[in-house]
Amino acid sequence: MLVTLDNAAKARTSTWRRILRDPQAVVTLGLLAVIFLLGLLTPWLAPHGPNDAELAMINAPVGTPGYLLGADEAGRDILSRLLHSINTAAVSALIGAGVALAVGVVAGLIGGYFGTVTRATTEWLFNLVMTFPGILLLIILMPVTGGDYRFTMLIFGVLLSPGIYRIVRNLVLGVKNELYVDAARVSGLGNLRILGRHVLFVIRGPIIIAAAFLAGSAIAVQSGLAFLGVGSLQIPSFGSMISSGFRNLYIAPTQFLWPSLLLGIITASLVLLGNALRDILEGSMPKPAKVGRGQRVLDSAGEATAARTGLLEISDLAIAYPGPSGGLNEVVRGVDLSIARGQIVGLVGESGSGKSQTAFASLGVLPNEAVITRGSIRFDGRELVGLTDAQMRPLRGKQIAYIPQEPMSNLDPSYKVGAQLIEGVRSALGVTRAEATARVLALLERVGIADPQRTFDSYPHQISGGMAQRVLIAGAVASRPKLLIADEPTTALDVTVQAEILDLLRDLQSELDMAILLVTHNFGVVADLCDRIAVMQNGVIVEAGTAAEVFSHPTHEYTKMLLGAILDESAVRTDPPVTTSEEGNRP
Repeated sequence: MLVTLDNAAKARTSTWRRILRDPQAVVTLGLLAVIFLLGLLTPWLAPHGPNDAELAMINAPVGTPGYLLGADEAGRDILSRLLHSINTAAVSALIGAGVALAVGVVAGLIGGYFGTVTRATTEWLFNLVMTFPGILLLIILMPVTGGDYRFTMLIFGVLLSPGIYRIVRNLVLGVKNELYVDAARVSGLGNLRILGRHVLFVIRGPIIIAAAFLAGSAIAVQSGLAFLGVGSLQIPSFGSMISSGFRNLYIAPTQFLWPSLLLGIITASLVLLGNALRDILEGSMPKPAKVGRGQRVLDSAGEATAARTGLLEISDLAIAYPGPSGGLNEVVRGVDLSIARGQIVGLVGESGSGKSQTAFASLGVLPNEAVITRGSIRFDGRELVGLTDAQMRPLRGKQIAYIPQEPMSNLDPSYKVGAQLIEGVRSALGVTRAEATARVLALLERVGIADPQRTFDSYPHQISGGMAQRVLIAGAVASRPKLLIADEPTTALDVTVQAEILDLLRDLQSELDMAILLVTHNFGVVADLCDRIAVMQNGVIVEAGTAAEVFSHPTHEYTKMLLGAILDESAVRTDPPVTTSEEGNRP
């Protein structure tokens, strides 16, 4: 569900503001802006014409009056030629990248959106273009273009278009079957409107990123051709200046330096700007205020508040993700959850209900694009919302531990079990390798592994799923955490092993006096282990209470439905049924 307009307006940050918050983007944009602004002001800044030669100034050194950067082998002012070369580079970038984008984007939209015949036709055409030898073709066609670099860049833009075509086509194939595109089609919108508004808008990020790289490629190719002497010698260019400086390298080495330096700054800035745009537009840029990797955005009331009575206190937590239209879709809404010290709380709900998102927020490992729109998470009196990954690191694995589902997928197949456990123990406790080894072997024995040394020396594929789960439990409790978050810890195990794992968790909880948040969809597991239960549906906790209350008197229809879905009542451990003879022997 979308957040309210007020919250969405506050949470949504414009692209320009995000760019201005990225140092890499600010620096590269600033450099490019200054350089190309100098190019625009060339008619007023350049002291001489780009081809004005003065025989008396041949190879004039830097600082010569009227020739600030000196003169080249023909007596032409280097500063003036540099300024005019900036304009040549800018025009090359605009034509080359513009043609590539125009051809590639239009063809990619058509080829990706329409049927198989259209896609096959566009594929064949662009595969044909890719077979042309680019630089060689530009040189061969030089008589046709008359040496005009603008026509050369136009042809080069066509040669660049297959790359952008493939990017756009693949993105369109992934978007065209989305429900919102189907809804637009059903509502009567034409294909052109759908492509322009609902498809192109969604995939614009990678296209903008590619444009930066295309511009750099166009400038580099134009300079390379000029360096080779291909094209008009009357057009000032970085390539022709580098070529002249290269010929004169041992007489006046600085003639080679200035155009090389400026060309390098422009092309490097375009590449770095493309990387920065990728981080910004694709959501992989670290957020300045986040829970682990998820951003926090305060609600309209300002600072979030929370009760301070339990070990873990979650108050009015809301988590959202950006939607295709730029708005935020909340997947967790107004969650209130309290876990006292030594208490086992079960968070129950079907897949997609928001259980794991709530757990990940408590661990500080939400994805980059996740946005905490409001709420508070306090652990042992400390607010977690807003902590950076570095600030959360001392808590994770030490005071807050985690047991994932699918244990075999969470062990690295390239390393032995013991090596992986030792690494975690040493990181959490700061002990020596020998001390960590002894501790790991003792833990493996404690979690019920019959031959700890053999398991210690085994690779993950050499142990069973139940043993792998015990290994992960041993690693999780190694630091004696205050809170253990178990995310579906018995999902991948058979019933017998499930019971053993639950018994183990219960025993460890009693020994270590740690709190446990058990994330599961299995009410049988909850009944067997938990003191309290919170039932979650569509991102909202619909019912909470003690295990006895929820099982005996469920109030919400969703809870009743989940309880009714328990197929095997023996999965819920209760007192054994009383036989007739036993009933008669009762006092």
